[in-house]
Amino acid sequence: MDLKPLITLLAIVNPLAIVPFFIHYTLGFSRAQRRRTIAISALTAFAVIAISALAGLQILAFFGISLASFQVGGGMLLLMSALAMLNAQPAEAKATPDEVDDAASRASIAVVPLTIPLLTGPATMSTVVIYADQAKTFWQHAALVGYGVVIAAATAVCFALAEPIARVLGKTGINVMTRLMGLILAALAVEVMASGLQRLFPVLDGA
Repeated sequence: MDLKPLITLLAIVNPLAIVPFFIHYTLGFSRAQRRRTIAISALTAFAVIAISALAGLQILAFFGISLASFQVGGGMLLLMSALAMLNAQPAEAKATPDEVDDAASRASIAVVPLTIPLLTGPATMSTVVIYADQAKTFWQHAALVGYGVVIAAATAVCFALAEPIARVLGKTGINVMTRLMGLILAALAVEVMASGLQRLFPVLDGA
């Protein structure tokens, strides 16, 4: 069995690095709400990888979207999240009290932006689609879906450790980490958009 796709996906998704984002977006959540967020994030990460592996190329072709365009759009979403984090703004900043307490609103945070695009963004989807395009047999496609299970499990474990990490860091430490991760995320967003723009406009490559 070729483990290269799994290693690549773990390096790109890197759920441990997303723990500060999880802390940021779940400030004020109860223990039950955090557990629900963890479960939804893990399941969504698996679903994104599985769907990308099984139907990614067909979905993009159906909508007439190129991988390059997908990268540019995803990069813009990442940049918007990064700008909010640089100001240490919580995810609920623009929500009403009723929306903050609403289970559906909290569930949506687990999907967007926590899982998409922070965990499984354009780079992850593009990687899965590329490996799916290279897969020639049923078992190779099945292995890609199985790797989604591994990614989901790693996500659940890392997010489950977020509470003790939050207790150690405290509010000040979380704010500092939030701004630092926001700066890193902004740089990653520019990288993603630049890569997509170079594919859309090869002249920008400067070759």
